[in-house]
Amino acid sequence: MTMRNRFVTVEGVEGAGKTSAVAAIVEWIKTTHGAQVVSTREPGGTALGEDLRSILLNHRAEGMSSDAELLLMFAARAEHLQRVIKPALVAGHWVVCDRFTDASFAYQGGGRGLDLQRIDALAQWTHPDLAPGLTLWLDVPVAIGLARAAGRSAPDRFESEKQTFFDAVRNTYAQRQAAEPARIKRIDAEVSITEVQSQITQVLTEAY
Repeated sequence: MTMRNRFVTVEGVEGAGKTSAVAAIVEWIKTTHGAQVVSTREPGGTALGEDLRSILLNHRAEGMSSDAELLLMFAARAEHLQRVIKPALVAGHWVVCDRFTDASFAYQGGGRGLDLQRIDALAQWTHPDLAPGLTLWLDVPVAIGLARAAGRSAPDRFESEKQTFFDAVRNTYAQRQAAEPARIKRIDAEVSITEVQSQITQVLTEAY
């Protein structure tokens, strides 16, 4: 199995249930393939990445320029790839990541309105030789996702955005799924956790 095939990412708006999905994927890989799995997240995954995550999500960064936000995301990603993702894949492990570059297209491209070609240029610079083999997009209506997120903690800088922002994010995810249906699989995340996990198992079984 190639490095790319062992790299699985999970995407979706706030409240889509990504944390539970990542846990389900990790458990399926361990049970089905008996493999070692690295579970990680973006932004984050490294000491520097977690520091940048804190900056990006903190309300003190209100008014941050969209360009600065995008570049900080890719700075965290570059460190993440170098220190966590690539070493794990080279060692033969699987990597399951809560968000990756699709999120930059969705949030900074769709949500912030940045040129998608500029984001693609950063992606080609940061990881020209690596993309996820499988991406599970947990799709949930924005209002439902935000209500779920509001019930778990105080909203961070992104969660405080207006619904129109998240509508654009969701629409961009949908466009990317339509453009890459072999890699990006839509999961109906409006249903119960049990039903979501059933969909995830089906996708993984078909893919691997």
